[in-house]
Amino acid sequence: MKRSTLDKKIKIANDIMFYIYTHIDTDIDIRELSERFDVSRFYMQRIFKEIFGANIYESIKSIRLQKASNLLLTNRLSTISEIAHQCGYSSHSSFIKAFKGRFGLSPKEWRGGGYKEYSKKILSQSKKAMSSRADFSKLEHEILKMSPIKSYYLRHKGFSSDNLKQTWQKINTWILSNSITNYTQIALFHDNPAITPLQECYYIACVSLEDESRMLKSRMPQFTISEGVYAKFDIEGTQGDLLKFIHWVYHEWLPKSGYETTTKPSYAIYRKNNFLSKDGFFDLSFYVSVRF
Repeated sequence: MKRSTLDKKIKIANDIMFYIYTHIDTDIDIRELSERFDVSRFYMQRIFKEIFGANIYESIKSIRLQKASNLLLTNRLSTISEIAHQCGYSSHSSFIKAFKGRFGLSPKEWRGGGYKEYSKKILSQSKKAMSSRADFSKLEHEILKMSPIKSYYLRHKGFSSDNLKQTWQKINTWILSNSITNYTQIALFHDNPAITPLQECYYIACVSLEDESRMLKSRMPQFTISEGVYAKFDIEGTQGDLLKFIHWVYHEWLPKSGYETTTKPSYAIYRKNNFLSKDGFFDLSFYVSVRF
């Protein structure tokens, strides 16, 4: 397969996936998707499965349920029906059936504490997170209105340190090859690794450029990180500390904060990237979407 053909397929598949994540609260129609991206439904579904290993319908359902599972534990003032609607379900009964089929618990049981055991099993998948002694109980936050951030990116499935390091090394190779000097490294978390099995999490390694005038053409896909109101936390540590921090944000801070979150993904802006640093430590600001 020609490099240009593969690049085109990857771009279409990534654009479709990005559209699904950013429109998960709507009724996503396959026919309208194919018209939007100017490809046939057959071709669109074929390349999507070729790139991501799952069909579009399965991905939409999975993302809806992942978002709902997150909102159920953070948005205590929202009803189950409101959360179902926010994640694109028009039928309360179909949502309950789908949720129970995925998690083995009803939304009510999940919200009542059932998520804790499910999440504990996920955390145990990471030896680094289990051995972390980081304490976030006194960590302060700042509420900010963030502007949209245009980024170049590579999408990675899985939350494994070794594989993520390889993804960031590819990003770094692209930066060096294009003699880019002024840029910001960002990690976007489409899925919450506190309640999504680590091997299923989509992690997006992003680079935002201060000056794009020299980037006339690039094989790297682009997207824009959503503007909005975010709670910002400044933290330092290692990879295991970050996973433990994300658990703390969603399991402890958000439910007690008086805020609710949205379907917008969280992201981290690096000052020091642990995947590229020699000592394996990070220094970053973590942003989680909030509303009141």
